[in-house]
Order: sequence, then C-alpha cells, then structure tokens
Amino acid sequence: LSTSACFIALILSGTNAWAPVPHARGASRHVQQPLKMGFFNDLFTNTKQASNAKPKVEVPPNFEIPEPKPLTLTRSSDLPIVLKRSLALALRLGTGAFVLGWKIDDIFATMDDGKYALRIGPFGLRDSSSVLVDAPRPAEPLILYEYDASPFCKRVREMINLLDLTVEYRPCPGARAGKFSDELFERTGRRTVPYLIDPNTGEEMFESSKQIEYLLKTYGPSEDKFDRKALWPITFEAFSVYTSTLVAVLLEMPGARKKLNARPDNESMEPLELWGYECSPFVRPVREKLSELCLPHRMVSCSRGSANRNKMIEKTGRFQVPFLVDPNTGIEMYEGPEIADYLEAVYTVKG
Repeated sequence: LSTSACFIALILSGTNAWAPVPHARGASRHVQQPLKMGFFNDLFTNTKQASNAKPKVEVPPNFEIPEPKPLTLTRSSDLPIVLKRSLALALRLGTGAFVLGWKIDDIFATMDDGKYALRIGPFGLRDSSSVLVDAPRPAEPLILYEYDASPFCKRVREMINLLDLTVEYRPCPGARAGKFSDELFERTGRRTVPYLIDPNTGEEMFESSKQIEYLLKTYGPSEDKFDRKALWPITFEAFSVYTSTLVAVLLEMPGARKKLNARPDNESMEPLELWGYECSPFVRPVREKLSELCLPHRMVSCSRGSANRNKMIEKTGRFQVPFLVDPNTGIEMYEGPEIADYLEAVYTVKG
C-alpha cells in the first residue's frame, strides 16, 4: 500500500469487530413515599407529568434497519457528494481525524481480545493516544449551541474531537433559527454561536478561541506532554476560519437553515446519540440532517486513537461510524445515507 492510501484508510476506516457485551446491573433502594392529598395531589402530579412529557414519535411502517457495510457506498448516486466531503476533509488537513497524541500501539493486533483493530491486509493496526490517558474527563457531557456551516463552530468541534470528548450539540441554524436560538437568547441576551456550557464546572462562554483554550486547559493533557504547534490548524485562527469557510461553501452551507417541514417539537426530543467524528465523509450526512432538523444530539467522538472505539465494540460487538442511537424510538443503526433518510421520515411533518 502507498503512504497516501494508508493515510486515507486510517482516516476513513470503519471495521468489524466482536466482543462480549456486559450486562448492566441495576441497584434498588428504599424510597420514602410522600403524603398524598387525594384529588389535589393527583391533579398537580398529572399536570407536572404532562408538562414534562416528551413528544411522541413513531418508526415509519415497514422500516427495516439496514445491514452495516463498512467503508462501502450503499448508493452509487452518493459518490459525488462523498468526493466533495472528502475534499472538505483535505481542505482542513484532516483536522480532528486523529486524537491529540495519536500513536500506533501494534501493527499485528487481532480482535480476539475484544478491542478495536483496523485490518489492512495481513496487518492489524491498533492505536491510541499517548497523552489523553490521564487527562481529566467530564462527568457530564458539555453543551454547545452551534450550527454546522459556521467556521467558528467548526473550530470548536474539531478541538472536541482532538480531546476525545462527548458533547451535546444544540443546533441553531444560521444562529437565529429554531427554539435553541431562542433559548440561547433568553439565557444570554445574544444569538451568537458557538456558545459553550460546562455543567461540570459551571463555566459558560462565547468566542471560539476562548472555548478552545478552555477545553485544552480543563480536559487536555498538561502542556509539557504535547507540542502546541501541532494544534496550529485550529489555533491559527485566520487559517482555520478561512479554510472552514471554504468547506462550508463547498458543502453548500449545511445546517445554515432549518428545514421548513421539520417537526416544531424537535428541540424538545430526547437528545439522539451519534458516534462519529467531525471530518468523516460518512458521518457528515447525518450531522447535516440533525442540524437542519434542529435535533439535539450527543456526539460521541470516535477519531483515530479514540478510547470510544473500544467502547462501541463493548456496546455493539463491532466498530463502524456513523452509529445512531435514538432514545425516542429505540432504533440503533449504522449507514449514513440510511440514517439521514430515517431522520427525515421520523422528524418531519408530512403533507
């Protein structure tokens, strides 16, 4: 294999693996029952439950979960857009495709031990991060108000991938559309994105450069363990904003507008869970669809060297991105185009 071919395989790879899935064990405890007040207690309880109820959604009739096909175009008609997304990856120099401190651990690894390894011919590539092992990890996912086409939001999302963090995204198309934009305005008096909230520390902030430095300081390794110059595609603001703007134009400004037929209650849904990483051409269609539908979603970073690749194998018995978990319907599925079709069918208004 040529060096360039190996590099592309490393970035785009999604491969099968098998591992036993552990069963979670629940714990029970005695809870003291509150005093009841008859009719009034029932009235207030039912009112509270109704106000907290999540919208109901249904899986389309005759829906079938597609078989996962790693590194395969399930539709030949998607080739042009996949090539455009691959060009977008190149414009950003593959930033976010590898975790900070990426290193190769083994080139002859097998998957018999239930851990992720990329098969390339006779080789089994296992990788990790040399600097994130002891880095602090947030107990709760961070929250980012953003929209897909924004070059400033993209810088922050790429840093999130480098640091292997899980973050809940709240899409605000064009920064001004959707209920999350209204929510942001009520909270801050501004409709400016990205806006980062860290429930673990209580910190909240505007400005992409400030957020990048905060993420590095709070959830990155100590500065003596890595070379900051390696971060220049993100931290060199003029370059990152310019190339990210080119990417947005190339991809026709994804997520800059809310779909007219998006369900009006989408922002009230339970956050969907998407496993993937920012620059993957296979993950892009799902991210774009979630953004234009204003669906809250928790992004589980899975860049090369991510510890989350092993977690997916523990969870599903294989590794492949994108992987969507929809708590609103119970659906779990792979394959980007099919996931995008599923989201369109479930979270839009018909007629």
